[in-house]
Amino acid sequence: MARVKGAVMTRKRRNKVLKAAKGYWGAKSKHFRMAKQAVMKSGNYAFIGRKQRKRDFRRLWIARISAQARVNGLNYSTLIHGLKNAGIDLNRKMLSEIAVSDKDAFAVLCDKAKSAL
Repeated sequence: MARVKGAVMTRKRRNKVLKAAKGYWGAKSKHFRMAKQAVMKSGNYAFIGRKQRKRDFRRLWIARISAQARVNGLNYSTLIHGLKNAGIDLNRKMLSEIAVSDKDAFAVLCDKAKSAL
């Protein structure tokens, strides 16, 4: 059986890691051992960040809805409960867009929520 030499695949693997580490500070972009650790760590941060982004946006939407609800004489939880009782199914993303861009329409929604309580 022929002997297999692994230099080509080793070089390919190392170059892949070094390419992913391009732009990192100092030796992390030049030395394979440090680049490998940095790429693994940054991959973990990216994975966690994709989950955190969803939480952060929901928190932003709720803050916007709450601020506009207080202008209309309601707090956030009362508004959401009133909308649910009124049968208005709008998600928080759309509610926050309405609160920011069309304050009159949001006031109408607040009135409907108040009457449903």
